[in-house]
Amino acid sequence: MNEITDFDALRRALAENSGQPEGPARNARAEQLLAEAERLDVPLAVIEALGHQLKVYNYSSEKDKMFVPFARLLRMWDERPEDFDAYEAHSLHWVFKWMSSGMLDQPHIPLASITKWLGEMEHRYRLAGHSERAVRGAEFSVAAHVGDLVRAERAYAAWLAADRDEMADCHACELHGQGTWQAERGHDAEALELWRPVLEGEFACAHEPHTVLASSLAPLLRLGRLDEARANHLRGLRLVRPMESMRGAYADHVEFCALTGNEARALELLAERPAYFTDTGQPRSRLDFLAVVTLLMDRLTGLGLAGQRVPGPAGRAWTAGELAGHARVEALDLAERFDRRNGTSYVGDRTRARMAQRPVVERLPLGVRTVRPAPAPVAAAAAPEAPEASDLAALLAEARRLSDTLQPHALDAWAAVARAARDAEPAPRDRAEIADHEAMARGPEGIELFERAAVLYAEAGDPGEALAARARGAYVRALTGEVDAALDTVTGLYDEALALYASKATGLRQTASVLMSRARILMRRLHEAPVFGSEARPDGAVGGSGALPGGGAGVGGDSAVVTAGHAVREVLALVGERGADDVRLAARAAEARAMLAELAAHTGDAGRAAELFRRAAADYVAAGLPWFTVEYEVQVAALAHQAGDLAEAERALRAALEHGGPYVEPVGRAQLHLQLAEVIGGRGESTEAAEHALQAAHWADEAGESGTLGAWARQQLGGLLLGQGRCAEAAEVLESALADLSARTHGDGAVVQALWWLGDCLSELGDHRAAADRRLRAAEIARHWPEQQDHATLAHLAGESLSHAGLAAQADQAYARAGDLWRALGNAPFLVRSLRARGWLALRGEAGAKGARELMAEAVRECERALEAAADPASRDQLTEELAATHRQFGDLLVRSATEQADDGVVRALCEAALVQLERAAELFATRGADGLHSRTGAELAAGRLEADLGRPADAAARARAVLAAYEHAGEEDPTVRARRAEAAEVLGTASSDRGAPKP
Repeated sequence: MNEITDFDALRRALAENSGQPEGPARNARAEQLLAEAERLDVPLAVIEALGHQLKVYNYSSEKDKMFVPFARLLRMWDERPEDFDAYEAHSLHWVFKWMSSGMLDQPHIPLASITKWLGEMEHRYRLAGHSERAVRGAEFSVAAHVGDLVRAERAYAAWLAADRDEMADCHACELHGQGTWQAERGHDAEALELWRPVLEGEFACAHEPHTVLASSLAPLLRLGRLDEARANHLRGLRLVRPMESMRGAYADHVEFCALTGNEARALELLAERPAYFTDTGQPRSRLDFLAVVTLLMDRLTGLGLAGQRVPGPAGRAWTAGELAGHARVEALDLAERFDRRNGTSYVGDRTRARMAQRPVVERLPLGVRTVRPAPAPVAAAAAPEAPEASDLAALLAEARRLSDTLQPHALDAWAAVARAARDAEPAPRDRAEIADHEAMARGPEGIELFERAAVLYAEAGDPGEALAARARGAYVRALTGEVDAALDTVTGLYDEALALYASKATGLRQTASVLMSRARILMRRLHEAPVFGSEARPDGAVGGSGALPGGGAGVGGDSAVVTAGHAVREVLALVGERGADDVRLAARAAEARAMLAELAAHTGDAGRAAELFRRAAADYVAAGLPWFTVEYEVQVAALAHQAGDLAEAERALRAALEHGGPYVEPVGRAQLHLQLAEVIGGRGESTEAAEHALQAAHWADEAGESGTLGAWARQQLGGLLLGQGRCAEAAEVLESALADLSARTHGDGAVVQALWWLGDCLSELGDHRAAADRRLRAAEIARHWPEQQDHATLAHLAGESLSHAGLAAQADQAYARAGDLWRALGNAPFLVRSLRARGWLALRGEAGAKGARELMAEAVRECERALEAAADPASRDQLTEELAATHRQFGDLLVRSATEQADDGVVRALCEAALVQLERAAELFATRGADGLHSRTGAELAAGRLEADLGRPADAAARARAVLAAYEHAGEEDPTVRARRAEAAEVLGTASSDRGAPKP
């Protein structure tokens, strides 16, 4: 690091250090620079270095160090005020406010000292002629902190009544303080209204809207405005993350997570800031942080996770239970120190209330990846005493009711019956049903149990149900891949069942069950790679329980289709229209129609398939079984999507969600929401589409699919938020998605798209280095694709970001890479734009003015060649516009390069050359008629200013009058028209006073 040898070098070093991230490194550099300033023996140098040191201390975790440089500055002011320039005199009075708030932060500073300081501040402000506004604001802060509500309200009113002057805090900071007071007094809606201009970007400063976004979280949660709270969390967290001094705001974000079921994310935030546990320079923000840590650890303990490892103070490992105790003791000790200093219990009361908060919602989806901590396993309780017979009878009655009406969770009820029957002696019929339903619950592992159930049914005198149980077992066997053996078994059972039914030895339900099992097995023959899954419902007892059905490719021939179709229609013929009397039979009919739909799809009749799936879904709804409709509505949606009927696809997906409700497993709900997001987003409804993508990400996390389905959902959500201009939220979501997106799982395209969108977000947020990084990463992947359009676009965008970041050499490389690609793709307009961008970069780089002019000249040549070769009118119009813009920029570049020349002859030559370029630009823009009017007049006025500088006032005035004539009949409502008229008047004024000296 170079030694500081003069005042200018010191100022450059101070400015450079001001731009560094907050923290100890910046503070240490400020201390070094003060020592360097003292060696210069220039009083103002020491004053500026002290002011810089005070500022960096204030915006860091070492805020307690700022009192020393301020005391020295104040002494210097009192002794020699003439050593201070106007800026430093203003700064000295400005930081009086920091002193009052800084004293409040330190519980060891007596309240009497703070009160005395307020009097000193008031006296000095009066002497300097400043308003009382800042003084009354400081008085309010003291009264509010100690809980003197009467005095606080009086000072608050006086603060707002006093005139705003140069000592008043900026509008954004003042509104933050006013809103915070309203929230503390229980007026959440009023607080949010006060904060609205800051939240909407009307007022901002270096630390706003950072703190307003954080402070708004709790009021929004209390008012039930959850969507706004989530958005402010995502926006605000990005702002406070890099700012070490904002521990209090960071604590608000941790608190938000703890109150919304996002404990895992809260733990991630704690892990990101280990120093916040121990930094002591800001005791008041440390108290806020420790109170929130206690809240979070208590929440984890309440979930049974007291033994979970958590981030905590360095030096040892912590569990949630241990950290809860430690943080509570530390927080309450700090609160007691403040209260002892203040002579009230106000701080302690508020701290205890904050730690005792309860969650506002069970889980608020955030869009970023977050997994709910699993509750700790609970030790098995002692087995209860054997139930009375009446208890078993009640359980049996409830299980039968659920099964007879095909309710979800019927199998759970039968499992409860089985547990209760272990120490009892149920009747054979009861034992048969218990075994039958246990077999259904076990899937492939329950095949032998079906046989046992059949034996028990036979012993109980129900041969038809015995056949049905065996048929269910055969179907499960088919699902494991033994289709032929299953078909052989069910064929014999089918004959026996029909014979029993004909002799009235069994009922319609039992017979229909056998016929349905046979139809199901025949349908399995039409598919490859059978997999046991949620569709394996031997008696249809549980519906809508799993992931969306995929269906296999058909392998059966026409005869298999005909045989399966005959079996399905036989079920329909047997069941008839009995759904109004028997829910089970209605379900058989609906399932049979869905099978016919599948057969229609198998033979290529998509229209008929969709119609039958819709009919099956409607039949289930009519029977009071809406949860069975999910897989069929999804099939309708898929068919509609293939046919391009997005409206029908949307209807079907909405119906699936509506009817499936809580009965669809999390992974299925995630898929439904994601498909809806894609369909709705495709018709431009980005707000609703984003809500579905958000829900998809949430349910994917709940299903343990964060890294696969969840990443897809977050990628889509990020793009939709970007489309709404919500760039900060989108960036958080896309960064979370990229942590899981992989080329192997999701494909190169998904990764590139996420990086591309993230680059756009970061560019809009002004983080150009990061935007360039994402765009270059995306370009590196796209460079291997056969089609190079995306590669070229990303390289070009990376050049823009690198240029905005001040990395000229890297930007030139990116633009050169893009230019080569545009040339290979035959895209002349973008090739020309890349050359123009390189020209401007060259002007401030090593290539200098000569290299810049060469690149601009090349851009002109490339555009002229492309224009000569263009055949269609649209291309010619586009290239004419591009050529005109290139001449205009060439002229501007020549003028800019002239300002850096010392030789008058060179300056005049460059200005004359620039005039030629501007005239050519105006001529070309004129060929575009009304579409090129504003661009033409802009070039004419630029030429007029040059004419005046070259000593040709008459020519300059003529150009200005021509511009005014062009807008003679235009109204004033167009801002560009108003601007052009004002510029023309300015050129006329310059021309009238011109003396003929070239002065570009």
